[in-house]
Amino acid sequence: MVRIVVVGSFVMDFIFETPRRPLKGESIIGNAFSMAPGGKGANQAMQAALLGGTVHMVGRVGADVFGEEILRSLSGAGVNVDYVKKDPAGTGCSGIVLDESGDNSIVMVPRANMLCSRDDVDAAESVIREADIVLLQLEIPMKVNERAVKLARKHGKTIIMDPAPACALEEFYYKNVSIMTPNETEAQILSGIDVNDVASAEAAAREIAARGLETVIVTLGGDGVLLLKDDKAVHLPAPKVQVKDTTAAGDSFTGSLAVWLGCGKPMEEAVRLASVVGALSTTKLGAQPSLPNKNDVEKFFGTLGIQI
Repeated sequence: MVRIVVVGSFVMDFIFETPRRPLKGESIIGNAFSMAPGGKGANQAMQAALLGGTVHMVGRVGADVFGEEILRSLSGAGVNVDYVKKDPAGTGCSGIVLDESGDNSIVMVPRANMLCSRDDVDAAESVIREADIVLLQLEIPMKVNERAVKLARKHGKTIIMDPAPACALEEFYYKNVSIMTPNETEAQILSGIDVNDVASAEAAAREIAARGLETVIVTLGGDGVLLLKDDKAVHLPAPKVQVKDTTAAGDSFTGSLAVWLGCGKPMEEAVRLASVVGALSTTKLGAQPSLPNKNDVEKFFGTLGIQI
């Protein structure tokens, strides 16, 4: 059984479904409203657990009803939340504007996530030591990510970083992270190269990898994934699906990637399988509610003729 530790964020999503996203200064009438647990770290942890991983989550939620709901959601999926602290600062929240094409715009207020500390990570060193893979994102303080990287490296673990929301990264991360998984926008911010097709995604991946990474994976939405490993680039197309909501698709990809790699799949096969899982997640609404379980994935793989 693959063992995964996720150090990251928890967010309650407020989802506004609209015919289209409003223009600057414009008010429009929406179609529907819903709430769902999310947060990049929590989403990745849940996806990994739903696919059979043994998952521990490290971070902070608020001491409020939103925090309780997120912890119930994670625990119900099999995620161990013993290393999640409750903080009076309140649970992180996001407003998601989702248009009829399935594309979204998101504003996230981190709240308790930004009070996660290096001590929180140190308290979880025992599970990091026993893990196969450690997952990180950028919705918590970078000093906390730095501590998590140092502990994971100390114990010889594979480290996957989803550099979102994108920002300038110190050289330390390029030198010490094993795998980085930006989407097109994040790859563009990290590399300074406009990413609008497979060729430009490869150019961006090479620019990012040149700073010290062996593996960069650029997720391209409906256009699949660009994998760059050891200077070899491969484009893996995504299956065509009826997209309802792209929220958490990248988290679904990264969480499932950790599972496939932890199960011993070669990198290219693991990326291909994770891309299919991520595509499947876009067929349902919401972040965590959209994440497919093992049975869902096996059935979908069967329709595509994929053997695992």
